[in-house]
Amino acid sequence: MHAAIEVRRAVESDADGIAHVHIQAWREAYAHLLEEETLAGLQEKPRADRWRDIIGDDATHVWVAVDEEVIVGWATASAGRDNDAPHPLELEGIYVLASHYGSGTGQSLLNASIDQRHAYLWMAADNPRAHAFYRRNGFTHDGATETKSLAGHPVEVIRLSR
Repeated sequence: MHAAIEVRRAVESDADGIAHVHIQAWREAYAHLLEEETLAGLQEKPRADRWRDIIGDDATHVWVAVDEEVIVGWATASAGRDNDAPHPLELEGIYVLASHYGSGTGQSLLNASIDQRHAYLWMAADNPRAHAFYRRNGFTHDGATETKSLAGHPVEVIRLSR
């Protein structure tokens, strides 16, 4: 049982915690998509530096989920990175540590970042847990697919819209 999770806007001092969750969540969610060596080689410091830049800019909004002062998830949303975006709002990312699956943390992050607004997102095509989560929240595959680089490896992604 988890204490009440606090979801709030990220501040620059959250960058290290976000980077930790980013890498750990990839290791937990993408073990079937990426090689073990690739996942083991992910480094937190460069990610934390990048997160400081992201939090400091005005283009991307970042939220964190905090459990007893420890970041356990994050979400990002922006006006979108695609020229042919189906909606003017993109959920760029949402990750929660496996230890908090089923706790409502992901839902709280989704609600904070985009609420019920029309939005779109890209996700790995082979990610059934995420697909079920987004389907419960009204997202459907809109037909767009691409191959994108994930840690330097090609991964098929699909676009979902609501």
